[in-house]
Amino acid sequence: MSTTATRTRMTGIGRVLVIVYAVMALAATGRSFVQIVQRFDEAPLSYALSAAAAVVYILATLALVLSNRRGWYTIAWIAIVFELAGVLVVGTLSLVLPELFQHETVWSLYGRGYVFIPLVLPIFGLWWLRSHRPTAVPA
Repeated sequence: MSTTATRTRMTGIGRVLVIVYAVMALAATGRSFVQIVQRFDEAPLSYALSAAAAVVYILATLALVLSNRRGWYTIAWIAIVFELAGVLVVGTLSLVLPELFQHETVWSLYGRGYVFIPLVLPIFGLWWLRSHRPTAVPA
């Protein structure tokens, strides 16, 4: 894919999507780092899930930026589907079994602590990937 095609993919909503994913990656990374360093023994499951969310957001950000290259488009799909599944599973478990999560994670209560962005973001991410399939994927 040419530089022009890459620029076309990373304009408008695509650029906004990548920026929001990058912000979520920074926020989740910062949150999980502080939680793990300061109080990991208080809620290891919650803090490990926050760290996992951070890794997913970092991977999704990179994959969206590089989705015009071989393999990265597929990685973007996998990361964002995993993110959506994580938000739905952790969100539901945090409602049904709140004792499982002594402290909130990024995905607790469907991302309530992040204004529900973790619930909405993967839906937009999947829509964007579906509507912006690469035509020819270079090596």
